[in-house]
Amino acid sequence: MDMTFIPGGVCAAGGFRANGVRCGIKASSKKRDLALIVSDKRCAAAAVYTANLVKSAPIRVTKAHLADGYAQAVICNSGNANTCNANGMEIAEGMCELTRRYLGINAEDVIVGSTGVIGQPMSLAPIEAGMEELAAGLGDHSDLAEDAIMTTDTVPKEAAVEFEIAGVKCRLGGIAKGSGMIHPNMATMLVFVTSDCAISPQMLQRAVSEDVKTSFNMVSVDGDTSTNDTFAVMANGLAGNPLIDREGENFDIFCAALHAVTVKLCRSIAKDGEGATKLVTCRLTGAGDEETAKTVAKAVICSSLTKAAMFGADANWGRVLCAIGYSGAPVDVDRVDVSFRSRAGQVDVCRDGAGVPFSEDEAKKVLLEDEIDILVELNAGDASAEAWGCDLTYDYVKINGDYRT
Repeated sequence: MDMTFIPGGVCAAGGFRANGVRCGIKASSKKRDLALIVSDKRCAAAAVYTANLVKSAPIRVTKAHLADGYAQAVICNSGNANTCNANGMEIAEGMCELTRRYLGINAEDVIVGSTGVIGQPMSLAPIEAGMEELAAGLGDHSDLAEDAIMTTDTVPKEAAVEFEIAGVKCRLGGIAKGSGMIHPNMATMLVFVTSDCAISPQMLQRAVSEDVKTSFNMVSVDGDTSTNDTFAVMANGLAGNPLIDREGENFDIFCAALHAVTVKLCRSIAKDGEGATKLVTCRLTGAGDEETAKTVAKAVICSSLTKAAMFGADANWGRVLCAIGYSGAPVDVDRVDVSFRSRAGQVDVCRDGAGVPFSEDEAKKVLLEDEIDILVELNAGDASAEAWGCDLTYDYVKINGDYRT
């Protein structure tokens, strides 16, 4: 497959514009807090959401709006999660109505998102005050939309690719926010993806639902699943490729493009975990089946003790074995091999479930890098998986000790 990473984020695909402004949802903040993404025409749309029983009002509204498989715009605020609020539905529906008023599209064709503090009072007034500037400034501004959905994020997260379907060039790109409260199940944080590929709503939903199993469901920063997690994709078909309405080569190409973008966003989210100094990837091989591979890989990157060891550049491989042992997956721990790898090299620390001699100095050099691979070989089959996380630092506690105030 011929696929190339390109700039542009959610504006890389034809027919999409975006913007982000400061409307003052949090009066004390000077950052942008309201984002808008719009397509020139109505799109096939699909989404997956948090598995948390506590769900934000925007998720409930978005689910209803996407019931027919179509959308044309995304509006999203930061600074307030609009969750557990008495007027939450009123606010979420009001944001869609404002989008209708300023863009002239149906309110039912709007995806709405919110992120920030849970349970805080929220008013539609600042959003309404910012809409004229937001709509008037729509253009090639994926970066501004990305900036407006960030909370504790320290770096922007966007990716885009160009690929071919039946000889027609197509593009797909996305933006994401996520730094803390990240342990997704069915979705993740807030992720908005756009494409000019022609694909039916049914096949788009299938692509999105399958993708998260090996992308966003394999990310964890702190073990907490958010109430607002949403991964939504809009495809407007303006590239002009033959409509993808069934399985086959064209569908597989689209799925590969989507996965290339989501994996890049996953790595960006994990590396920017609250207080994090390192991206930690568990590369699991030799599992008896895919489910075992995913379960074990995620157990390793979720282990608080392993995460703390990565922060301290301590090659404490016993913590990796411990996580494998309590993962619940059927693993013969007497056959497990473990190594640590980075740009500084690789050190083998465990073979057949037991320690092997290694240089602590060399191991420390490997683990002092900002991107670490934990290599786990189960020696039980051909299945593999990757999971992404980060180290656990003092700053994580500092950030979350006074997050609300």
